[in-house]
Amino acid sequence: MITGSIVALVTPMTDSGDVDWRTLERLIDFHIENGTAALGLVGTTGEASTLSHPEHREVIRFGVSHAGGRIPIMAGTGSNSTLEAVELTVAAAEAGADCALLVTPYYNRPTQEGMFQHFSAVAGAINLPIILYNVPSRTGCDLANDTILRLSQIENIVGLKDATGDVQRGAALIQSLPEGFAVYSGDDGTTCDLLEAGAKGCISVTANVAPAEMAEMCRLALAGDISAARAVDQKVQRLHQTLFLEPNPIPVKYAMGYMGLIEPTMRLPLTPLSAQFQGEVTKAIDECLN
Repeated sequence: MITGSIVALVTPMTDSGDVDWRTLERLIDFHIENGTAALGLVGTTGEASTLSHPEHREVIRFGVSHAGGRIPIMAGTGSNSTLEAVELTVAAAEAGADCALLVTPYYNRPTQEGMFQHFSAVAGAINLPIILYNVPSRTGCDLANDTILRLSQIENIVGLKDATGDVQRGAALIQSLPEGFAVYSGDDGTTCDLLEAGAKGCISVTANVAPAEMAEMCRLALAGDISAARAVDQKVQRLHQTLFLEPNPIPVKYAMGYMGLIEPTMRLPLTPLSAQFQGEVTKAIDECLN
């Protein structure tokens, strides 16, 4: 089981919009040096929706290769097409990823039974640990707790990224799940609360700019020192807020550009952070990290 702060890593791009492989190397090393527990590649924050399938597979393969076993790789392989999700998950396993993160099937809004069968089909196609990802604000469908409990009985479905922001719901789910099934917060602003309720870590956007702080917060909370964890969390709360002033990953790529970590390039239909929000993001970075 992976525990701690898992970064939902951006996919760096050059000014021309190509994947920036050299910067990706530096980001992987940066997270290893700062205590990140695992790398989440080509998820929402990694702009999976605008990468071609060959690029998607290559980012995973490249990440596994450069990490070289120094840090686990959680590969984003979700799709609203079950066949495509199977193909991407099989490719991730063949590349050497440690586990796969699969978002609920977006846009086509399946029933609970449809989602159960979707994830069951992927799990049955490959013997790779699978983390479910529920983010109804983006996908238009909500994976119910009862469906998660059904899916938790499948041997290689081992966790959930809960990005609902509903801590009470998440806490109730944690109490009902079998031992060994991990819940991770996918909502940075409520991560500390979900950790207190029994989550095993977070899959974090904020960790792109504050990896050491997110790692330390998780370490303290998992060790039972929730008051110390909350002190760290309070330090970066403003970052949690400003990194979602516009749809992710627009603000976090701007923030990383300001910090000199990447070129803040992304692909259409995403556009650069609006000028009206730039000052808020840079002020949050200066106040929280300096």
